[in-house]
Amino acid sequence: MATLDGKPVSVDDLLPLALTNIGHFTSMRVDTDGSIRGLSLHLERLVRDCEIVWHAALDTDRVRGYVRQALEGQTLPCVVRVSIYDPKVEMGHPADASEPHVLVSVRSAGALPPAPLRAQSLMYERDLPQVKHVGLFGALHARGAAQRASFDDALFVGRDGLVSEGGTWNVAFVDQDGTIVWPDAPVLPGVTMALLQQQAEHRTATVTLDQAKGMAAAFATNTSIGVRPLAAIDDTEFPVDHPVLRQLQEAYLSIPGETL
Repeated sequence: MATLDGKPVSVDDLLPLALTNIGHFTSMRVDTDGSIRGLSLHLERLVRDCEIVWHAALDTDRVRGYVRQALEGQTLPCVVRVSIYDPKVEMGHPADASEPHVLVSVRSAGALPPAPLRAQSLMYERDLPQVKHVGLFGALHARGAAQRASFDDALFVGRDGLVSEGGTWNVAFVDQDGTIVWPDAPVLPGVTMALLQQQAEHRTATVTLDQAKGMAAAFATNTSIGVRPLAAIDDTEFPVDHPVLRQLQEAYLSIPGETL
């Protein structure tokens, strides 16, 4: 079920989003107690991206109310997605759209962490990477290509040869000294990434594909998967039980959630 500004969404309401594909969103995992890790960061993202995409302010109290309404009667844990778009947007005049509305949808959540991930490196750079926008064609096309090559997902490498992020996740590495390394590249500033950076010592550095394959371990992060080990990048295997990964998983699960 999905709602638009708290009311059941209609096909006509969704057509502009489907056909014009301009908007932004955030996805939040709601745990069994109804709390959300990083809720404040998710709301900050929505406000920041709304200003970038729509040049408009966003009332986060309104967003909270719509999310609470959408969660009534839902089985927890679940993942709630909040998408911000203007149903009046037109392809010929996108600058005229300045009244964003709030679309809320809910889906079931899997166990944390999911099975380790095998990634294929592919050259790809997301448009406007600092925004969590709905323009997912390129990322999902890369994911499909990786899956057809018998991998689980794609790991993006820019034209400069530097590793950036995954299909819908941030990536990080554990170097041979046990330090967590986040790629210094144009990437989405992930909420889970920010929470983990508050929990453990880390550094940010440019990472080439060869350097990535020389790391002691690697992992993916987002709100749906928490800390998910990478079992391989291309034909390079990684240990999925590295002690730093276990520590990160425990640290992430220990972060208290915020209530709506």
